[in-house]
Amino acid sequence: MSGVAILGVFVADTTFTADRQPEVGETILGRSFTLGPGGKGSNQAVAAGRAGADVHFIARLGRDAFADMALSVWSEAGVTPAIIQCDEPTGAAMIFIETGSGDNAIIVAPGAAGGITPADVEAQADVIAGSAVFVTQLEQPMDAAICGMQIARRADVTTILNPAPAATLPDGMLALCDYITPNETEAQALSGIAVSDLSSARAAADALLRLGVARAVIVTLGAQGVLYHDAERSVSIPAVTAGSVVETTGAGDAFNGAFATALAEGRDPVDAARFGCACAGLSVTRPGAAASMPTRAEIDDLLALSPMGSA
Repeated sequence: MSGVAILGVFVADTTFTADRQPEVGETILGRSFTLGPGGKGSNQAVAAGRAGADVHFIARLGRDAFADMALSVWSEAGVTPAIIQCDEPTGAAMIFIETGSGDNAIIVAPGAAGGITPADVEAQADVIAGSAVFVTQLEQPMDAAICGMQIARRADVTTILNPAPAATLPDGMLALCDYITPNETEAQALSGIAVSDLSSARAAADALLRLGVARAVIVTLGAQGVLYHDAERSVSIPAVTAGSVVETTGAGDAFNGAFATALAEGRDPVDAARFGCACAGLSVTRPGAAASMPTRAEIDDLLALSPMGSA
């Protein structure tokens, strides 16, 4: 087995900036508008593809211009689509950003992506079973994510759950996770332990291991890097700095895609997490999510200049 299979969501992000939000019934002039690819699963697939993985992305799209955008983005990143196309519109998000403060408000209409079913996932069972690593998140329906993880587990494929956005998991789902990659908020939601520093991150990770995570918990801590924690090792891996921070959107997706890539290559998971940190460190120096994902050469060059994390 080789490569990475990712189950997730694609949505088209429409981003508007204005001095304030309009009142109900009011029309105002905005300052800027952008249209680009989004969705955590899609972003992770692009990150993995650019990082060098043989990656397949399982998703559900409509038959429209937004679907064409998705296919173009994946083609450029070397991602092989394993998609279900339907007559529903491809998902989209409306992102409002307030000029000056940067505060945002978001409306997501999942569209086709919201309708992916376990049967759709079963139809891609050969893709999942033929991979070294399977990744999913919580943007698509929960039963579809569970189905994908069950297929992977039966085929002895390594599983990664990025539990975002935060949600209550059904009984038994954590036991399907070889690795789980929550941020501070998600780790708290899953463990019941507030995460504010390395000590509390370790406590939350211990709780998640007791709840059933099979191999390790990797808590992503933003500017503090990540904590890798399993039954034998607890390693703080610092953020890898690549320049001035421009935008943090997509940093977590960069980490997950690159981490999966390195695991699929057979790397030790601590080394794979460091590879993920380097990918995330590069992504935040550029605007956008999918557009910010670095190439394999850029990641390798940055790692050659960066120190290892500490125990």
